[in-house]
Parts: sequence; C-alpha cells; structure tokens
Amino acid sequence: MEVIEKPEEMQKRSLELRSQGKTIGFVPTMGYFHEGHLSLMRRAKRECDVVVVSIYVNPLQFGPREDFNRYPRDLQRDLKMAEEVGVDIVFVPKDEDMYPEGYQTFVEVTELTKVLEGFYRPNHFRGVTTVVAKLFNIVLPHKAYFGEKDFQQLRVVQRMVKDLNFPIEIVPCSTVREPDGLAMSSRNTYLSEDERKAAILLNQALRAADELFRSGERNVARLKAKVWEILATEPLVRPQYVEIVDAENLEPVFTIDKPAVILLAAFVGQARLIDEWVLVSE
Repeated sequence: MEVIEKPEEMQKRSLELRSQGKTIGFVPTMGYFHEGHLSLMRRAKRECDVVVVSIYVNPLQFGPREDFNRYPRDLQRDLKMAEEVGVDIVFVPKDEDMYPEGYQTFVEVTELTKVLEGFYRPNHFRGVTTVVAKLFNIVLPHKAYFGEKDFQQLRVVQRMVKDLNFPIEIVPCSTVREPDGLAMSSRNTYLSEDERKAAILLNQALRAADELFRSGERNVARLKAKVWEILATEPLVRPQYVEIVDAENLEPVFTIDKPAVILLAAFVGQARLIDEWVLVSE
C-alpha cells in the first residue's frame, strides 16, 4: 500500500493509473476509521481497479466552537485498517499543502446548504465542497463513495459534481450501524457509557416513525411528533432538529407522496450526532 502526502505526487500517480486504463475508486475521509468507512472501501475495491482513500481532517468545515482540535486521530491505526481491506493508496495531505499561504478560492453550493446542517453550522458545507473539489482534482477518480448517514452532504456533493461537470460517478452507500442500531460515527468515541446507551434512542425514534409510515401515516407533522416524543424520554439526548424533507432536493414536505427522508441532529453529552432514515412506500 502506498502512502502519499504531496498533492502533486498524488495527482501524478492518478494520471499514470488513468493512462494505464485503470479505474480509480475514491473514498474521502477524516480518518479514525470504523466499519462504515471500511464498507465504502470494500465496495470501491469490488467496483474499481485501484482504491484511493484520503485521510484529512479539514479545518474549513469546522466552526469556531466545534470539535476540530479534539476530533479523534490515529494515523497508524487507520493505515493498518486500510491495508487490511486492500486499499491501494492512502493520500494524507497536510494543511499547508491543501491551503497554502494566500489561499482564497472556495466552492459553494448555494440553496441546498441553507437548511438543516447548513443552518446550524454556517460555512460548514462551503468547507466540505471546497475540500472535496480539491480532492477530486488531485485524486482524479472515476467513482467516489459517500455514506448516506451524512445525507445532506451526499446531496450537496452530487449537486456540485453535476453543476461543475466533474466526470465522476458519486456512489451512495447505506448507513452502517452498530448491532443496537446506532449509526457508526467517529464521534461516537466521545460518548460515556451512559451516553452511549442513551444514543440508541436516535435510531429507535427513526424506526418508530418508519413503522408509523408503513402503517399508512403520510402526515409529516404526525411523523415528526413521533420522533420528538421518543427523543423526549431521555434527558441525556438534546435534539437540535428533526425534519422530514424530499429525498432528492431536501425541500420541506407536508404530506409524503414520494420518497422522503427523516434527518435529525442531537447532542448526547458533548457529542453532536446526526442520523437519517429514508421513507419509501413499498
């Protein structure tokens, strides 16, 4: 497994691979791998000739009072896990190479980023789209793999790729969960034992709304009320938002007559967790 630090070296390597007719699958990450990350790598391995994984905790997507400095990092652990699943190249850039002195260019998707995460985390998505655009130009992949847990991020990246004519297929991958239903996240490491038990409620609330939906309920207000009702039973869970939106354009819906998605964010202790559940009629 190759480990590359310099963007120009990564780009040169990708150009070599493309000239050999190799298809490149790319998994962008902030590291501290869990099974969710590994599942993306395995799928890329199945579908592409070469798998590139980036590890970069991007400062642009963190707000001033967020967890950039304490975000979990363990490069040697990550490199070992990546090698075990068969990753070919790990790209580990440094801040000074991604954002050199005098840097002043940003990529922004305007409308999709005004709501949900974008409302509560101003400039977060500008940081995401800027770094992803840079990574796409450096790695030059044919396919890039994103988890659906970060559902709004997935839609924002898809919009950017379409609007800017990136010749890249964005491959959505299902949320990977712990056996008790908690969505896997590097931030789960922040949870104490009691908080970890309380966090299960996020998935339980989503499942309860899905059961109500499957029983025939199509009124968004009643479905959201069910989620809020369950979250309110646990004092360690402090919901920030619960929304049900169109699964494609993230616009508000009031009655569900096409695929929709429940998106929520909640603080459990000091950890801010997000989750999603797509509502589709069978």
